Amino acid sequence: MTANDNTVNIKSDEAYHHGDLRAAAIALGLEKLASQDVPDLGLRAIARELGVSATALYRHFANKDALLDALAREGIRQLGQSQLTAATAAGGGYAAFQATGVAYVEWAVANPALFAVTFACKPGPDMADASSDDNEAFRQLQAGISSVLPQLEPGSDRASAAIHAWSLVHGLANLILSGQVANDPALIRSVVGLTFGLGRSPADRA
Repeated sequence: MTANDNTVNIKSDEAYHHGDLRAAAIALGLEKLASQDVPDLGLRAIARELGVSATALYRHFANKDALLDALAREGIRQLGQSQLTAATAAGGGYAAFQATGVAYVEWAVANPALFAVTFACKPGPDMADASSDDNEAFRQLQAGISSVLPQLEPGSDRASAAIHAWSLVHGLANLILSGQVANDPALIRSVVGLTFGLGRSPADRA
């Protein structure tokens, strides 16, 4: 690297303050995942595209896995927000609960690379840990289960029911992404409804 190159990098590094470089790296990673078939998420490649030195980026991410973990946490946040928005729009009850499941599948299909990173990253968010701060998507499923638990079959366990619902939408999303099942909105709603409508009262079925 030439002296001029070093000068450019130093000046560029100084343009990022108070975590801005970390946020910029995550934003670029998300952009790459959304627009490239095989994105290069190596720290040196990210630093090069941001116009900073690799050393500057290593201050925020110890290695590539640390960046992937940050992207996974952002994926969980986006997925959970998508579910919350859908549930709110549905107005509560079983309609909202089913909407969280449909939103899960639709978000995964619309963001295949980020979806893959989100659940492949190790170590990453513990989705089965209800107390985790990085668990918004799973919390939305549990919130839906909580709202309908009194109407579920006697002896139903909320945690098991939430994992059952999660398995359904996660599996359906992967089947669509692998081309085994058609990406048909009506089909998605129908399949999700088979699980997310279980235990409805007669009044709800009407």
